[in-house]
Amino acid sequence: MSGDGFHVHGPHDHELEHAQQGGHGAEHGDHSGMINQIAMFTAIIATVGAIFGYMGGATQANAGLFKNNAAIKKTEASNQWNYYQSKSTKQSLAELARDLSTDDKQAKYQDKVDRYEKEKSEIKVVAEKLEAEATQWEKQSDEQMHEHHRWAQSTTVLQVCIALAAIALLTKKKWLEYAMFGAGVLGILVGALAALHI
Repeated sequence: MSGDGFHVHGPHDHELEHAQQGGHGAEHGDHSGMINQIAMFTAIIATVGAIFGYMGGATQANAGLFKNNAAIKKTEASNQWNYYQSKSTKQSLAELARDLSTDDKQAKYQDKVDRYEKEKSEIKVVAEKLEAEATQWEKQSDEQMHEHHRWAQSTTVLQVCIALAAIALLTKKKWLEYAMFGAGVLGILVGALAALHI
């Protein structure tokens, strides 16, 4: 520096001055636009990825809850079938007692046989209803797990997209920028499939 207006500055000063003036030349202008474009796209993809990640976690939790409900209903149905079996055993014993008893006691045992048959029918209805509910919970759990896998796939592709963005910024390769955009679109499409339950 001198008082005569002659000024010497280093490369860093030159880049700062160049950036303040908006850059000169197509190469610097294109790179600046590329940086802004990638930064904006990355911010959007990161936000969408966070939402998709949340949805993936929520559907996984739902699948676990639904699977648990199915297990509870299966246990209840099993208990009802055990109860049904005990009534069948009692009915068989009553039939045997009826067949081996004297005529005056046969009517008493026949009443028991009829009562057990009626109770078995009622228990069977309850057991079959519980089995149907268990099947429905299983189906809902499977649907939620499928949806969870879609959300997870989408989130993974969006993470790859963000990694491609970082590499594109470091290498300044245009083809990586295109790959980043492609991965971002693919990730959003897979997320749309999850949202549509496909």
